Amino acid sequence: MQYDFDQVVDRRGTHAAKWDVAGHELPMWIADMDFLTAPEIIAAVRDRASHGIYGYTDVPEAWYDAILGWWRDRHGFHMERDWLIFSTGVVPTISSVVRKLTTPGENILTMTPVYNIFFHSIENNGRRVLECPLPYRDGTYGLDWADLEGKLADPQTTMLILCNPHNPVGTIWDRETLARVGELCWKHHVMVLSDEIHCDLTDPGCDYLPFASVSEHCRQNSITCIAPTKAFNLAGLQTSAVVVPDGVLRHKVWRALNTDEVAEPNCFAAEAAIAAFTRGGPWLDALRAYLAENKAQARDFLARELPQVRPVISHGTYLLWLDCGVVTGDSGALARQIRAQAGLCLSPGNVYRGNGARFLRMNLACPRSRMLDGLQRLRDGIRRNG
Repeated sequence: MQYDFDQVVDRRGTHAAKWDVAGHELPMWIADMDFLTAPEIIAAVRDRASHGIYGYTDVPEAWYDAILGWWRDRHGFHMERDWLIFSTGVVPTISSVVRKLTTPGENILTMTPVYNIFFHSIENNGRRVLECPLPYRDGTYGLDWADLEGKLADPQTTMLILCNPHNPVGTIWDRETLARVGELCWKHHVMVLSDEIHCDLTDPGCDYLPFASVSEHCRQNSITCIAPTKAFNLAGLQTSAVVVPDGVLRHKVWRALNTDEVAEPNCFAAEAAIAAFTRGGPWLDALRAYLAENKAQARDFLARELPQVRPVISHGTYLLWLDCGVVTGDSGALARQIRAQAGLCLSPGNVYRGNGARFLRMNLACPRSRMLDGLQRLRDGIRRNG
């Protein structure tokens, strides 16, 4: 079956947060996609909607089976049913776990630049963000192991929030890296909260590794957030899962989510997830190929038309992390200027901390014609700025 990712869908007038911009502006910032989701998911939601009663809903057994089967077949990770807890979203889960499993004033470590909402979940709950900046050399990111261990060894550090694959830089962490992180966290009694929402958005031929699958210590000392929302464009349906293999830790997470009332599905949440994880595979494979071609064409365009802006080469997410260090040291100001001059809305890298002040984040999950429009606007905005 062929899927038309070139179809331009008008999202204005649907209260889409991403598209709440002026009529002449093109938003390529918030990380959702401008594609229709898989036809199988649309059909499942329509079938449920046609019933006409949308009351309180339990999590069906098919939801557990769908997730277990997907992670077993796609990612080689054999989970158990009891490890899974439904949650309305990854961000609500992170905030709830931070609030209930750590105490005010403790350090929560994260590797920057990283998804900026992590900082909100930490700081809004009275905890301290402890940054482990990712070294940036020759256009790629790595880990500073001495810095990481030094900060994990601080008795005030009680949790690491890991992003796997890493948003915004697009790194897919390999087995050796994840295993070493897991051992250091185990050694220093630091819990790992792994956000793996981008796990299915990797380039064809590039696989991600679930953190909890890497070793026994990783499994017993981790809370993993997963969801169909990024890969299948379902964020508005508020559907996710939490994977917690250790029974004692799982009880604490279950209590946290239920206390915060984020552990009950709406009537479409489970149905959409089941359809995604049981019938959405062919659509996702076609999407990944399309996104990989988008990234390749974007890199070619920049090399030809805007060589002073260098994209970080990555194989995860649909986000392009643009090194604008030759152009600016203030990505917030640059993003504002590009928006004013070219009508292109990008995410300024400074909000992700670390070395983000020299970067912009560009969302390429859109039809190719729209992406090319965005790249031309980026070129024109940078040239006018220069």
